[in-house]
Amino acid sequence: MDLIVKDLAAIDDQLSQRHINLDPAGYFIIYLDRGEGLIYAKHFINVIDERGLAVDPETGKVIPARGKVERTHTTVFSGRTAKELSVKIFEQTQPCPVTQLDHAAYLGREFIRAEVALVTGQEYVQD
Repeated sequence: MDLIVKDLAAIDDQLSQRHINLDPAGYFIIYLDRGEGLIYAKHFINVIDERGLAVDPETGKVIPARGKVERTHTTVFSGRTAKELSVKIFEQTQPCPVTQLDHAAYLGREFIRAEVALVTGQEYVQD
């Protein structure tokens, strides 16, 4: 069983290193509030430049993938479950803040991971 879990983790780790095209509608920072029992998703708008990099529409500066960035979110979504959060973002928000299917699939995976971490007490770190 341990070998299977390690193999699956290795597959996910390898896939996390692949190139992805960024959603021109923006990105999300996902985090938990254990005290409230909620999953939060802060949405930030961005512009994709000619190099395929996300840039701050106000400053024109590249938004780094790692590290702390001081930006103001556009919207904050919250839900008690991955499904509740997904419904709020994809069904109840018009226009939808996600324009690419791969981004939607990624968010669904992350919301499930966040929900599992919330329920089990495990640490959640967004991929």
